[in-house]
Amino acid sequence: MTVTGQNLKDQIKKLIELQVIDEEIFRFKRELREKPEEVEALKVEFESKKAILKTLEDKLKVIQVAQKELELDLKAKEEGISKADGSLSLLKTNKEYQARLLEIENLKADKSIVEEKILLGYDTVDAARKALETEKGVVAQYEKEYNATKKEVDDAVAILNDQVKVKESQRSRIAPEVRPDYLGRYERILKNKDGLGIVKVLDHSCGGCYMHLTEQVMNELKKYEQIISCDQCARILYLADDL
Repeated sequence: MTVTGQNLKDQIKKLIELQVIDEEIFRFKRELREKPEEVEALKVEFESKKAILKTLEDKLKVIQVAQKELELDLKAKEEGISKADGSLSLLKTNKEYQARLLEIENLKADKSIVEEKILLGYDTVDAARKALETEKGVVAQYEKEYNATKKEVDDAVAILNDQVKVKESQRSRIAPEVRPDYLGRYERILKNKDGLGIVKVLDHSCGGCYMHLTEQVMNELKKYEQIISCDQCARILYLADDL
């Protein structure tokens, strides 16, 4: 297919139009990839806070069970003391009587130790309850922030998807006007260069990688006989002033 200078200029103009659209499409799609990552990071933090809360809940349960066991032990010792006291009058020898008194004293000593443990346990339970309530407040706040952020991201993703559809629709109207070989070349570069396939020359330099262009390349660009690419980054070049 023969290409005149004007025809090539028209083709380059179409590629530039596509580039404007494609740049936005790439940007929107990049945001679509990044948005869920924001939610995931917050979710990981939220889950870690819930894990801490679960640990505190389990700790409180263990403490409460231990406290209950101490209370049962205390009750058993009180019953033992009461039973031993009641049996004193039934004893027949002094030796038996003294032995029972010693038994009662030992039971009372054990009872005193258990009571001390129970008192200390109350403080431990209160401290565990306070820590749990504090963490519940933290988790509730994180959940609120997580849900709010997730909604914002979901809304933003919906908008971005709509924007991509609009841009892809615009693109579908322009792309058929570009020669298939030019379009294929441009799209390969576009994919490999993160959404930037065609760039203007900036003061004898490539607008993509900023490599200085030789006079030969500049002259070839001005002839408009073929599409010229940067030797360094392979992006298609054009002279904005000529267009």
